[in-house]
Formats: sequence, C-alpha cells, structure tokens
Amino acid sequence: MTYIASTGRYGDMIYNRCGNSGLMLPALSLGLWHNFSESDHFENIREILHLAFDKGVTHFDLANNYGPPPGSAEITFGKVLREDFKSYRDEMVISTKAGWKMWDGPYGDWGSKKYLVSSLDQSLKRMGMEYVDIYYHHRPDPYTPMEETMATLDLIVRQGKALYVGVSSYSAAQTEKAIALLRELGTPCLIHQPKYSMFERWIEGGLLDVLGNEGVGCIAFSPLAQGLLTNKYLKGIPEDSRAALHRGNGAIEEGEITEDKIKKVSRLNEIALNRGQNLAQMALSWVLRDERVTSVLLGVSKPGQLTDSLKCLNAAPFTASELHMIEDVLRTN
Repeated sequence: MTYIASTGRYGDMIYNRCGNSGLMLPALSLGLWHNFSESDHFENIREILHLAFDKGVTHFDLANNYGPPPGSAEITFGKVLREDFKSYRDEMVISTKAGWKMWDGPYGDWGSKKYLVSSLDQSLKRMGMEYVDIYYHHRPDPYTPMEETMATLDLIVRQGKALYVGVSSYSAAQTEKAIALLRELGTPCLIHQPKYSMFERWIEGGLLDVLGNEGVGCIAFSPLAQGLLTNKYLKGIPEDSRAALHRGNGAIEEGEITEDKIKKVSRLNEIALNRGQNLAQMALSWVLRDERVTSVLLGVSKPGQLTDSLKCLNAAPFTASELHMIEDVLRTN
C-alpha cells in the first residue's frame, strides 16, 4: 500500500530555530541509534517512521556505525526513504555522523579527512541520497588536528554533500575552537549533539553557555538515560529490555541500574504524576525547559512509545517549586 502522509502532520509539533540559523527543527526528533538494524522487524521500523512523520517529526538522525552491524540503520532508513518517503524528502532533515570505528585499518576511525569523506560517501550510498542535511563529526579526535577535521566539514558542504555541519560530544573548549575554525572557513557550525538528561548534566558546566553565546543549536541524545528515566525499571529489569538482553552498541547495561538510581527514579515518578505526566514525558519536558536546547532525540522500539513521548509537548511549563523538587531529588546522595 502506498504511504500517504497525514495532512495534519504539522498541526501539533513545536518547531524551534536552530541557533542563529534559518533551520527549524522539531522539538522531538527521531534517533535511529537502536532498534533500526537488519535484525529488527522491518514492518515495525516502517510503522515507527510513518508515525513519526505523520506527527510532525521531520528530523531523522543516523550515524555510519548505527546497527548492528554498522551501517544497517542507514540501509534500513534508505529503504523506507526510497519506498515510502521519496516524495517527502524536501520536508525532512536527515543527518548522519562519522567519528567512531567503522571499518578495519587506519582509515576507518576518528576524524581525518580520509575517513570523514570516505564515510559520508558510504553513508550516502547506503541511504540512496545525494546529500544529507546535517553531517556531524561524532566525537573529538585527539590524534588529528582540529583544523583538518573542520576543513573537511567545510569541504563537504562546498561539495554539496551536506547542507549543514555540526559536532557531537565535544567539550565546551573544543566546541568553542571548532566554532571559530568553521566560522573562519565560511561554514558556520549549526549544531552540537551532546548526551543530556537528568542523570547526565555535564553540558551545564559551560557547553550550553558556549552554544547560547555563539548562536549554535543543541540537540540532546539519550534524554531518557537510555530508558532509565521511564517507568520501565521501577519494578526491576524486564526480560525484554536492552539491559537484560545485553545488546551492546551503547545500550544501557544491567550494572548501570543501581538501587540509588531506582530510588531517585521512583521519587521523580511521583513528581511527574503530580504534574499530570508520566516519568518519560517529564524527563523530556525537563531537557526542553532550557531555550538553548533546540530538540531532543527520541529512541523508541515501538510506535506506542513514540505516541506517549509526543504528549510531553502538551505539558504545562515547570513551576519554580517543581524544578526545586526535581533538583532536590537529583542532588540527593
């Protein structure tokens, strides 16, 4: 059956300007880090992607190594793009990244010009695309001069293989340098993709200030602490969870689900219920509370999880009292 997007797809989504650029991103974007590999059920993947776009989620985020095996998420997304989304390509923002190990040998990792150019060419081929909207350097490279890495991102834009570029997981100081180098080259840094949640707050130590001052967008990944900030683990570790299955590839491990964190999750859940939200919805609202955060990346395995997460957009703003209570929970040892 031919896919036809919902005519009301832009009605309920919130779109935020990405830094000082002209690009708008949905407050909630879809990340394909997990659950979109060749071993996952294709029709379930297709249903998630259809639902996301029907609900105004226009941004789909990938990386060369997403799978497993590496590359398979891009292949899967490319199939849906080709079969269902082809006529909607210009309504989408599609991103990919390179910076982690992708192939054997000295040219398949980190941030050299050789690696970044080759990797993007491979990603475009896997997805069947001529260009991506955003291309990221996925992590800092201690071995390659940043000048080389940023010059390569500039080159890729000038070649027409990406419209915008960004960085991921760079420190505040590294980000400041990257922004300056790209600005000098004439290709502004559009966005930074850091890990950020109630349990992972390092970006509050300077990075958010840099992004705000420089007019660079921010899109947070793992806003739900890979499932920990949901009701999934309140009564132990479910047998079908990523923690129990030990999927690897960055998935949460059983040892990370400590008694202390479960106690905090339980107290946060009470605050969420009093706000008329569930814990996952409140955790997403909390990340989006800062106007410097452009979007958050959702990782879902079922359409229902996406539907549930989208409800965070209907929540009332946090009161000062609620933020104080949340802070009290998070800072309790």
